[in-house]
Amino acid sequence: MKNFADSLVRKIDEVNNPTVIGLDPKLDYVPEHIKHYAEQLFPEEATKATAKAIWLFNKEIIDHTYDIVPAIKLQFAYYEMYGVDAIKTMLLTARYAQRKGMLVIGDCKRNDIGSTATAYAEGIIGKTDILLGEKMEMSGFDAATVNCYLGIDGVKPFIDVAERDGKGIFCLVRTSNPSAGDFQDLELGDGRKLYEAVADKVAEWGEPLIGEEGFSSVGAVIGATWPEQAVDLRKRMPNAFMLIPGYGAQGAGADEAVASFTAYGKGGIVNASRSIMNAWQKRADFFKPEDFGKAARFEAEDMKEKLNAALMNRKYV
Repeated sequence: MKNFADSLVRKIDEVNNPTVIGLDPKLDYVPEHIKHYAEQLFPEEATKATAKAIWLFNKEIIDHTYDIVPAIKLQFAYYEMYGVDAIKTMLLTARYAQRKGMLVIGDCKRNDIGSTATAYAEGIIGKTDILLGEKMEMSGFDAATVNCYLGIDGVKPFIDVAERDGKGIFCLVRTSNPSAGDFQDLELGDGRKLYEAVADKVAEWGEPLIGEEGFSSVGAVIGATWPEQAVDLRKRMPNAFMLIPGYGAQGAGADEAVASFTAYGKGGIVNASRSIMNAWQKRADFFKPEDFGKAARFEAEDMKEKLNAALMNRKYV
């Protein structure tokens, strides 16, 4: 039976790179020649021109990185804010990356009561019953991020779909934002912090979905900005696959990013978004705007080398 965690582990091993590119585009990130071309194609349809520019930007980055990076992550908000045409671009990007052999994570952070959570789960990683007796994947993502702070009734529908269809979920446990501790650090009556109690639940929920590689398709989001906590969370969730934001633009380096990996250097995938999308701007002395795809590859290769070096010389153990 297909297991998302197995697929992710094997893809990371294939390219020797525990990196996921977050394609979270804003028009500020897109070079002017791409925007100008899109405006020429749709001179009277601004939303279509915007969506076209984002698609061309995404495609170029995928074309330059698909052979060295195992996965992409698409943050729904960056497409939803540009309207329906950009949402179509998000789905087009997901399918294009999958055809290139990459796994695709839908960063949607969904959660709701059971019946609504079921609709979210089927729409994002599952299949939907429609007319004419058809059952169809509407989004087709390989995995989704889930806000589990409503409890099991908002998460179980995602777990059920993941188990049925070989998909994955990443539950928010210890997020990378500065104010994460406002609620996540609250101490419970038994002495645990709230995020620790959530981690214990995620470990419990994930047990039935542990694959051949030793990791569960019920994973966790652990911010690279909290490396000491990440070490403890790995102990609490020994079989969870970790999605790790916070590298690069949010301030965490390679040493912090690999803190939640296992002693064997497995079980985590580190996200980078702005640092790769904006590499052509950061390295303007070396790359022209027309070479933004090459700049993204250069940054991805640099990140790969730094992460693998950090795994060889673990600072946080």
